[in-house]
Amino acid sequence: MSATKIGRALLSVSDKTGLADLGTALAQRGVELVSTGGTARALREAGLAVRDVSELTGFPEMMDGRVKTLHPKVHGGLLALRDNDEHVAAMDEHDIGAIDLVVVNLYPFEQTVAKGAERREIIENIDIGGPSMVRSAAKNHGFVTILTDPADYGGLLDELDAHDGATSEAFRIRMAGKAYARTAAYDAAIANWFAYGDAFTHAIGAEALGATPFTPTMPLAFTLSDELRYGENPHQSAAIYVPQAPEVRGVAQADQLQGKALSYNNLNDADAALELAAEFTGGDPACVIVKHANPCGAAQGDTLSEAWEAALACDSVSAFGGIVAVNTELDGETAEQIASIFTEVVIAPRVSQAARAVFAKKKNLRLLECGTLPDPRRGGFSMKTIAGGLLIQNRDSGAVVEGDLKVVTKRAPTERELADSLFAWTVARHVKSNAIVYARDGATAGIGAGQMNRRDSARIAAIKAREAAETYGWDEPRTVGSAVASDAFFPFADGLLAAAEAGATCVIQPGGSIRDEEVIAAADEAGLAMVFTGMRHFRH
Repeated sequence: MSATKIGRALLSVSDKTGLADLGTALAQRGVELVSTGGTARALREAGLAVRDVSELTGFPEMMDGRVKTLHPKVHGGLLALRDNDEHVAAMDEHDIGAIDLVVVNLYPFEQTVAKGAERREIIENIDIGGPSMVRSAAKNHGFVTILTDPADYGGLLDELDAHDGATSEAFRIRMAGKAYARTAAYDAAIANWFAYGDAFTHAIGAEALGATPFTPTMPLAFTLSDELRYGENPHQSAAIYVPQAPEVRGVAQADQLQGKALSYNNLNDADAALELAAEFTGGDPACVIVKHANPCGAAQGDTLSEAWEAALACDSVSAFGGIVAVNTELDGETAEQIASIFTEVVIAPRVSQAARAVFAKKKNLRLLECGTLPDPRRGGFSMKTIAGGLLIQNRDSGAVVEGDLKVVTKRAPTERELADSLFAWTVARHVKSNAIVYARDGATAGIGAGQMNRRDSARIAAIKAREAAETYGWDEPRTVGSAVASDAFFPFADGLLAAAEAGATCVIQPGGSIRDEEVIAAADEAGLAMVFTGMRHFRH
């Protein structure tokens, strides 16, 4: 069983990439080609002799091609154990010829769904015969070689050359495992469409179909994109996987224009930066600086250069070795400013030639171009593994606008305070809890992240603002006259008072504490304006 000579191959593919070359190479090695429908036509157009599967089975393709390979002469030829006398006798009795190689890729179900096709077209692109042949061939990998990916055609030909027209058992086992992974992912895509697409759009109605965001079984299907040097720490191995049919272009789909290979931490931080930059899609130029998955500076300006300067001024110490994301084309002037400090990764929807030339002098800097920015209000799930399980929740796509805000203090915020409040609130959504963000004039003035109590986050952010004032020689920290955002309610007045001590004049927070009245009274006494959003944004 160590090597199986290839005498007959059955080819039935939707993706015709490399098909003619493969068919030619097999024919040159004396392999009989059996095929179906469009695959057979493509092979004949390449000048190759092909036997129709209908000739093999004695039955024509029928029902618009739904039934063509579901036949004992196909599956018997795939499943028969060649070293089992009873199987061999059954093949002889029923005139079943052995099939040694199957080359199948499946109907493009995922692509059909992604393009927004009608339900009838989606159903017709659920492959039945293909997965059946794949599974039969993969099960009998002791004798049959299965290929489901054009990327493996070259490897097959190398095997045939190395083993006198045969394939090794090791190769067949690898291909069988890959085949089952493909059918599992394919079935997962179909199951997810029924659960999350069809169930909510079918005319029968979501209630009758039992539509729910959390199905009894959660099929997940991801494809290996790259193996990374290591994980968060050198002793951890790591890789990045992407959805079989990604609906969103993000860091994983960005083009790397230069620099060292991206690490696990680079990818995680670049994602955090890009997600925040995407909040400002279509708005004034925005720049975000992230360190260890937390923003350490974010700003908008009339130009991207101004936005960079304001974002950097928030915390220039933490920005060293950080990740930078912008919401518009990266120009040469801003690139020069970014390149003036050590930066790990820069990501932008577009990178000008002038900016590319600047960064080309920084060989190790990773420069990414992502095209479109991800939609910050998109649906989907976020996931986190725990011991013995997987936590799944809807993405935090919630947002508030000015009309959603409820003024709860005696003094209402000014127009500028409202604008700064909403900016601070946007940034706070992307800061680890407990999160406190001071903002003034469309730029962060201080960020406190990940503390065990909200008061400490407020104080740490204020400390950073004072340090920035000392660094830049300002008369006062930018927290003076700022708006401050808290990702969750103030359980006590101490955090709010710490913000007031830092000079904040307006507060934006969810509200909802049993001590709201106490906190509101403290805000009134301090002369603060305060608005409630009614929405919390914990981020752990």
